[in-house]
Amino acid sequence: MDARLSPLSLTYYARCLAKGNYTVKLHFAEIIFRDNRSFFSVGRRIFDVYIQEELVLKDFDIEKEAQGVDKAVVRNFTAVVKNKILEIRFYWAGKGTKDVPKRGTYGPLISAISIKSDFDPPDDRKKKILITVAAVLSVSSLIVLILGILWWKGCLGGRTSREQELRGLDLQTGFFTYRQIKAATDNFDAANKIGEGGFGSVYKGILLDGTAIAVKKLSSRSKQGNREFVTEIGMISALQHPNLVKLYGCCIEGNQLFLVYEYMENNSLARALFGSDEHRLTFDWPMRQKICVGIARGMAFMHEESTLKIVHRDIKSTNVLLDRDLNPKISDFGLAKLDEEENTHISTRVAGTIGYMAPEYALWGYLTYKADVYSFGIVALEIVAGMNNMKYRPNENYFCLLDWALVLQQRGNLMELVDPKLGSEFNKEEAIRMIKVALLCTNPSPALRPKMSAVVSMLEGRTAVHENGMDPSIYGDELRLSALKDQYGQILQLPMSPNETDSLIHSSNATWIGSSTSAQDL
Repeated sequence: MDARLSPLSLTYYARCLAKGNYTVKLHFAEIIFRDNRSFFSVGRRIFDVYIQEELVLKDFDIEKEAQGVDKAVVRNFTAVVKNKILEIRFYWAGKGTKDVPKRGTYGPLISAISIKSDFDPPDDRKKKILITVAAVLSVSSLIVLILGILWWKGCLGGRTSREQELRGLDLQTGFFTYRQIKAATDNFDAANKIGEGGFGSVYKGILLDGTAIAVKKLSSRSKQGNREFVTEIGMISALQHPNLVKLYGCCIEGNQLFLVYEYMENNSLARALFGSDEHRLTFDWPMRQKICVGIARGMAFMHEESTLKIVHRDIKSTNVLLDRDLNPKISDFGLAKLDEEENTHISTRVAGTIGYMAPEYALWGYLTYKADVYSFGIVALEIVAGMNNMKYRPNENYFCLLDWALVLQQRGNLMELVDPKLGSEFNKEEAIRMIKVALLCTNPSPALRPKMSAVVSMLEGRTAVHENGMDPSIYGDELRLSALKDQYGQILQLPMSPNETDSLIHSSNATWIGSSTSAQDL
């Protein structure tokens, strides 16, 4: 290279073939200033040198270092290259003369630069081999991709009708691949299993960005799987509320059907209230009040405030999930139905959970949003008492928690229903109010049950609770009470096939589906 001179600074960039250490040689010679008696002999050049932004020469004076003019001086340095770029900068720091012999001749001066790697350069033959292998792999991947697209479009056949059916629907949600789901759940490790339902298992997973998710794996054996899958996606996608569980998306590949939800750290209300000792949580009264009001607000949104008016059909403590801060969120919309305003009720096959179904729905298939109100009343009683509705039998005369609550109401001793674990540390006025609201919600007549917006107002103490006199029996007369007792007993004693066992596990944990023609079809 030719010698370069600058009034202020010079910067060189060298593009290196590989990362590593390089030897840099800087060649200097003072070719401007003279050592004679002319005006060119009185100038003095001083500058700094940086390599890879590190100062290697400070106040460098070529004439002084070379001991005269027109004499070469070489300086060697080792530079570390990390991003294949080597930077060398010569900078005048304002020292030395400025205008002698003329303006612009006092800045940095470099005669030559040489750079040599301290390692052997890459072998071209290996590089060619790598390029060839990469090309072959790229072509193979392209062929596989084309075949995959053809298979996806159905040109090559082999795809299941179930996947084709669901893929053809306009599901308004995000999509995950089976590979993503498998990686997130660590190949569905048993240690990540957090629940089991009538339509499949639920696993905890972690996405690549660290987001915790709950993956609901729908059983391929379930005949209702497709319908419940689509229903749940459609319902939850249309509902956005702090007290309703959030759906992130779904996965449809072959016979694999998955729903991906936000992860609820504290699992279900049922497990927290009356699960095993290792899973049970200690709830003080303010927390129980908060949970009950939160559930009511979520249901009020479903019934009255959202664009789509929805009847959940399966409100129960196992379908109320609790997040890290114990905020309640209603989940499992697989049995939900649209409540169209022009219809007074929906005639449908009976589907729900024993112990939470309203009598008019369980016996005659008469479905309105008031059936959800009844189920909420049962859950509210469970929150107050800390007991499961169908597993609480103080003696042989009473077959559930609601039955016992009605008797205590007749005796004027509702405080006996409150969970003993609370001791005396609770708001007695709020507890009595919650019990009365629960009993109002479980009135055998749907017309006498309040709307959920009114329930929220009563629970928060903004309106008074309207009490209705009720017979101690749950459904108003001994004939219907006896019939329901017999039906519950028969259902729980029926022999079940392995497939049926998935849908009917035990009592209040069971999701039950039957005909709505008559009580005998139960």
